[in-house]
This record gives sequence, C-alpha cells and structure tokens, in this order.
Amino acid sequence: MVLDVVGLTPRLLEFMPRLRALAASGWQAPLDTVLPAVTCSVQSTFLTGETPAGHGVVGNGWYFRDLGEVFLWRQHNGLVGGEKVWHAARRHRPEFTVANVCWWYAMGADVNWTVTPRPVYHADGRKDPDCYTDPPGLRDDLTAALGTFPLFNYWGPGAGIASSAWICAAAQRIRTAHRPDLTLAYVPHLDYDLQRYGPDAPQAAVAAAELDRVMTPLLDSAGDATVVVLSEYGITPVSRPVHINRALRAEGLLRVYTQAGMEYLDPWTSRAFAVSDHQVAHVYVRDPTDVPAVAKLCAGVAGVAEVLGTEGKSAHGLHHPRAGELVLVAEPDAWFTYYYWLDEARCPDFARLVEIHRKPGYDPAELFLDPTNPRAARARAAVALLRKKIGMRYLMSVVGLDAGASAVRGSHGRLPDDPRDGPMIICSDRAHARPAVAATEVRDLLLTLSGIPT
Repeated sequence: MVLDVVGLTPRLLEFMPRLRALAASGWQAPLDTVLPAVTCSVQSTFLTGETPAGHGVVGNGWYFRDLGEVFLWRQHNGLVGGEKVWHAARRHRPEFTVANVCWWYAMGADVNWTVTPRPVYHADGRKDPDCYTDPPGLRDDLTAALGTFPLFNYWGPGAGIASSAWICAAAQRIRTAHRPDLTLAYVPHLDYDLQRYGPDAPQAAVAAAELDRVMTPLLDSAGDATVVVLSEYGITPVSRPVHINRALRAEGLLRVYTQAGMEYLDPWTSRAFAVSDHQVAHVYVRDPTDVPAVAKLCAGVAGVAEVLGTEGKSAHGLHHPRAGELVLVAEPDAWFTYYYWLDEARCPDFARLVEIHRKPGYDPAELFLDPTNPRAARARAAVALLRKKIGMRYLMSVVGLDAGASAVRGSHGRLPDDPRDGPMIICSDRAHARPAVAATEVRDLLLTLSGIPT
C-alpha cells in the first residue's frame, strides 16, 4: 500500500504520531525528488523510474505545440511514457493487480481499479462534484457508502480534510473488498494550508495532526501488507509572486487578443510566453534566434534564480520536446504567476474563478476567497450557489488576482535547500532500509517490496 502524502517532510512528521510510529517500526529516509518538484512530474517518475526527459511529464501542464494550446491537469495515462510499475510486475506475474485511488493520470491506465476526480460538466456550463471509476460500478458502490466525492473540498477556497478522508476511506474499502497486490492512494491535505499560511504557521501543524488522524484507520487496516508512505515535495515559505508573463509582455514578446473586453494569451503569435507552475516556469520561444535575448531578459527579472537552457535542462533530466526552450527556477522565497494582463479590468472572467483547466498556468490564489473583500466574495458565492440550486447558470467569482497572489505563503517546485524541508519516504519493511531513496528508484523499490525481480 503506497500513500502519496503530498507535502510530508521531516519537520511535519513531528506532528504525526501514527506516521512516526510506522517509521519507528520500519524505516524512513530522505527522498531525492526531480525538477520540477510538482505532482504530475514526480508521480510519473515514481511509477516509471524515469526523469521527465524519459516519461515526458515536464510539469502539471505544458504548451501542447501540436494543438497550439496550454493545458494543465490533463488526466489520460497515455501522456505518460515509460514502463509503469504494473507493466514491469506483470512481466513476471501476469495476474498482478493494482488499484489507483486518485494518483494523477489515472484515466485510461490499464490497472484493475481506478478512482479519480471527474466533475459532471453539464451542457449549460454547470459543474457538479463526481468521480470517474473503472469498473464503472465502483463509483456507485463508493458513492453509496461514502457520499459523493467532495470535489469542492479537493481544491479551491473550501479545500480541506474532507477530500483526503474520502480518498482514504475509498482506498480502505477497495483493499478490503478486492485485496489488490498494489494499492496507490493520493492524500492531498497538506497541500492546502501550507500554501495558504506557510509551512511554519500554526495551521500547518494542525493540518498535519488532522491528516494523521484521518489516515490512521487506513494504516491500521493494512494487516500484513507492506506500507510505503512518500511525498513528492516539501512546501517552503514564500512571500513574492513573480509575474514573468508581464515582464515578457512589457518587452513586446508576449501578445494577447481581446474578446468582449477581455484579454487572452495568444500563444500562436507570441514570440515568448511562460507556462508557470509553482516555482518553475517553462518559457516557450517561437524563434530560436530569440532564445539568448529572452534568457537574458528572464535572468534579470527579480525573483528568478536560474535560467536553464539546453545544457541546464539536460543536467536536470528535463530535456524533452514538451519542455520550454528555457526553464526558469524561482528564488527560494518566490513563485511564478501566470498573469499576463496589465490591467485587472481586462483580465478574462475565468481568472476570478476556480478554473484549473482554462488558466494557462497554476494559480494558488484559488485557495483563497478574494482577500480584498472576503465578505463580498462569500456573498457572491452564496448567490452563485442559489442560482446553481435552482438550475440556473452561475459564475463562482471569488478568487482575488494580485491580492490573492500576494496572500500565498507556501510553494514548491524547486529542489529543496534543506532535507528537513524536502520530501521523504517511510516504509514498514525494515529488511529493505536505505539511507536515501531517489524518486527514480521508487518504482524498482516497489517491485522489490512485492517480491518481483528488477
């Protein structure tokens, strides 16, 4: 049973007595992650043993050059290259069974049981919470037992413990009923308050203790199964949003087009633009002759620590065609916004929504009600919910823009400076203790723990 406890670090383990007990009876070690240290890239490395250069997942999203569009948070497993852990296992044990409970890129994966968040997208624009499962009947079983998947507690201003509790209960139910050889469960709770308030805030310790209690029944139900708990990254304090796309626009490199008074990023005609992803940004440069000038410009932007070109990407295992011509790494206290407008009155309407699929970059401001006037944001949310209940179209316009970005206190993506703030691994099987584990070694470690040669 493999639990991906996002954001778990040695510092936070102090507030998690059940996990500490697991580590004491087994072993724990630092986990050397990959760049970018973000969910989709690191999970893909865990499951394939490849760096992003091998599996192709260069971030939580990227510029799809063949489509001319930026997409984040796609869900199809076909986007992940490399041999997955279950493929390697089935070469030796064809009957090897796997349950994937909310790890990313779950849809279309040839595992035995799949659960992943998937809203109902109604034709009139409404969105209702739900999940996708395979086999399809698993959805009805989980929903009847646990209630509808709590999508609005999984991300957004309402993100909280309810989603992790549902996922842990679903994993326990599947394990009890089907006994998979390998169970993967993604537990996201630490992502929320650590980004909202920072990893050193009292809320971070409370979140860690709360999650430890929620995971306890699942851990107690493991029986004789080997348990692995790992994390993709550690979240560290930040205080500076870096508006890299605004810097590119100011130099005439990024272009927009306007509809209904709203500005939209124009990737087709821009000479350079960035897909921002926490503390890493892929900069796509249309004309190769512009790369040196764009690199110099980016290096001069306050908050940019590194500009990786061809050699830098190769050194970090990021030399894949999906990556930007340049990859930026933020300074420790900074992170990259996707914002490209210069006047908030001209931003697209989706900028003020929790809208992870339309924004051309990651937006942690979605974790807050608009800090400029939270009361008004709550009132707008209440009106929107009323419209939803009576079947009308609505916009949940609650996200702050620059004010929301300035409120963010935690981020990740760059490689950790201090192992106490970095990801870690805990394993119940002392026989396979190691002083450290690289993300690229996790796949083969899982095979070894399953008694399968690597």
